Amino acid sequence: MTLLRAAIVLGLLSAVGPFAIDMYLPALPNIATSLSTDAAMVQWTLTAYFAAFGISQLVYGPVADQVGRKAPLYVGLAIFTAGSIGCAMAPSIGTLIAFRCLQGIGGAVLMVVPRAIIRDLHTGPAATRLMALVMLVISVSPMLAPLAGSGLIALGDWRMIFWVLCIAAGISLLVTRYALPETLAPADRVPVNIGNLIRGGRTLLRDPVFMGLTLIGGFGFASFMVFIASAAFVYTDQFGLTPTGFSLAFAFNAVGFFAASQAAGPLGERLGAVPVMRVAIVGFAVFTFALVGMTALFGGNLFVIIGFLFCANACLGLIIPTTMVMALDAHGTIAGLASSLGGTLQMLVGGVMVATTGLFFDGTALPMVGAIALCAVLALALALPTFVLMGRAERGAT
Repeated sequence: MTLLRAAIVLGLLSAVGPFAIDMYLPALPNIATSLSTDAAMVQWTLTAYFAAFGISQLVYGPVADQVGRKAPLYVGLAIFTAGSIGCAMAPSIGTLIAFRCLQGIGGAVLMVVPRAIIRDLHTGPAATRLMALVMLVISVSPMLAPLAGSGLIALGDWRMIFWVLCIAAGISLLVTRYALPETLAPADRVPVNIGNLIRGGRTLLRDPVFMGLTLIGGFGFASFMVFIASAAFVYTDQFGLTPTGFSLAFAFNAVGFFAASQAAGPLGERLGAVPVMRVAIVGFAVFTFALVGMTALFGGNLFVIIGFLFCANACLGLIIPTTMVMALDAHGTIAGLASSLGGTLQMLVGGVMVATTGLFFDGTALPMVGAIALCAVLALALALPTFVLMGRAERGAT
């Protein structure tokens, strides 16, 4: 399987989950009106999706290590389709939250299995390059999915978005069947049993480098989740953007992340992964703290917020793919479990941050950018001891 083909196939599969988030972001205010609820309750549709998405990865990872990579994809995509149909027909916000949870349970497979496949195929800088290429394919989601959602709202209503997601899941099933080879040989499969899970989980949880890298990426990802949950209300309510205007602003903010992610592999090869991440994490903290200060002092300016989030997200583009790859490097024999545990921890961190932000969210920019800056501080605090441990391990290996 060539690098380009792998990137396209895995990118298309991995993009379905983000599409389930990004496509319906412009519809969040419409959903609140249609279902006679408020912004806080609508944000729970995101929290439910993220929580189910995170926890379900603990199941898919070990199963993928035992039965191979393709069978879990079929099951997860079928569950995702059922959840999408339920969302499209939901008569109340409670029902929508429940089916978003089901959607997250199915969509989780599209996070775990592609990352495990990358680890099956490559390690080190080659894996980072493949991860970056996959993210390049995924980048169509934050750039085009909100615009597609806006177009569907204009043609009908927010329910059409979920019918389109059903079609996307069907296409993904065809891609899995005909374009994706099995990458885990039978001889490399690990039986799923409580003993193996406990041993593997204990190994991962006791590995400070794995945990440090996972949580650094987790708080970086959590900042983006906070932005996703809050931006539609901030951009439309505080700054008066239309759904299409919000989609364009959101796409611009996301471009920084995915453009920078393409430089992660080459920069890591040339300068070293840790130096690149060190600079990126400091930059992430500096940009977000500056944004909080200006927003607190001057009340928030749309173009200042968009510009500084673009720079902060560019830093995340260097951090997240690199931490994902490096966290799995030492755990190839349990790559599925490591991928699922890492993804679960990251999603749970993100869900907690979104729920916490919701307690203080008032529809303005300050709570949103404050929560993003808090994520940056926590990532920076974790990076300092993690990089020290990585340096010691590298010196010990030589």
